[in-house]
Amino acid sequence: MSGGPVCVLVGAMGAGKTTVGRMVAETLGVGFVDTDHLVEERAGKSVQEIFVDDGEAAFRALEHETVARALTTHDGVLALGGGAVLDPATRELLAAHPVVFLRVGLTDAVKRVGLGESRPLLNQVVGGIRGRIKQLLDERTPVYESVARVTVDTDGRSASEVAAEVTERIGA
Repeated sequence: MSGGPVCVLVGAMGAGKTTVGRMVAETLGVGFVDTDHLVEERAGKSVQEIFVDDGEAAFRALEHETVARALTTHDGVLALGGGAVLDPATRELLAAHPVVFLRVGLTDAVKRVGLGESRPLLNQVVGGIRGRIKQLLDERTPVYESVARVTVDTDGRSASEVAAEVTERIGA
């Protein structure tokens, strides 16, 4: 068992949690884990397949269990799926950890996500992907802000610039 991650990255799809997280971990000489990947390993299928086969509620339950375990066993950099913070129990667990919110605006998120074919919440789109991303940003940004100790803006910046700021801001 460890004391927990050196930092936990939260933010919307397209914020760069995985890319930046890997860079921060490399700089610090620690491991990197993305909870979406852990969920996929546990389920034996992709996040998209879990959504389609089992439903969002099943995915969220598995995600919560996975995040809770990672918060106690992983001592590197941990990136959470974009919706993980929606669970009040997960937010409660995050209170004891150094959470960094990677803030991304609509324009940059849309550029980075593209058509979102591997993003289950974007496949449920009626008003277009841009509209759905805007809705998710509007709904989730206050939640990300509420759990974060540090906020780092990512718009118009390279992943390496963001990773350098994250590393500096977490005091590593």
